[in-house]
Amino acid sequence: MKLLPFVGSVLSVSACLFMSASAFAQDAKPKDVPVKNIVLVHGAWVDGSGWKPVYDILTKDGYHVSMVQEPLSSLDDDVAATKRVLDLQGGPTILVAHSYGGSIITEAGEHPNVVGLVYVAAHAPAVGEDESDLGKGMPSFTSKQAGAIKKTDDGYTYLNPADFPKDFAADLPLKQAEFESHSQILTAAKVFSQPMKVAAWTTKPSWGIVAGADKIINPDLERWYYARAHSHTTVIPGASHSVYESRPKQVAAVIEDAARHAQQ
Repeated sequence: MKLLPFVGSVLSVSACLFMSASAFAQDAKPKDVPVKNIVLVHGAWVDGSGWKPVYDILTKDGYHVSMVQEPLSSLDDDVAATKRVLDLQGGPTILVAHSYGGSIITEAGEHPNVVGLVYVAAHAPAVGEDESDLGKGMPSFTSKQAGAIKKTDDGYTYLNPADFPKDFAADLPLKQAEFESHSQILTAAKVFSQPMKVAAWTTKPSWGIVAGADKIINPDLERWYYARAHSHTTVIPGASHSVYESRPKQVAAVIEDAARHAQQ
């Protein structure tokens, strides 16, 4: 019976040590466990299949990769589609976007699973801003060409197929660029002028890729976006707007860097 106080003390100390160890493990977990979920968001006029070269690299390197196939019917619809895919992720996620997709992830990035953002030749407006107005301040090559961007009678846009290979995909094989020019997803014109209600890059770390020869978005506008957001910025000289297809190794490397460091 005289041993009971001693045993009780040992149990108390053990319990304290266990609780402390558990607390330490919980505190350490966010930084010690690398992000393995990647969600990729396409931009206007294209679909998620263009991400396949990047997808192949990331999955080979052990990442769980999902593509969003947003409808391009309104910013709200596209944000909702992205959040549905984010809901399916099993934990911390890097959210990546190309072109107009940058506006989508700027809002959808508020999702609790998102721990980092990657902008690939993409727009990154602030709250109250829209990419159309920002683009007028630093116009792109394509935006200054009469007839390059077409519109249907019911308000959906597409890039003139004759201009697509040289403006959107100048560093892709011509046959591939021509196929993409004739398989465009018509995009509601209003998506480009809907102001942001949220800007996730103000609260979450971001990475940005500048396509040095981009004709769809002015590369200087991309640089300005990323400087304002304090993004970790990579410039890929000579890359067209289709940089995610033409330079998949460099794009995947930036995404993996975000996955390694977003929670540090």
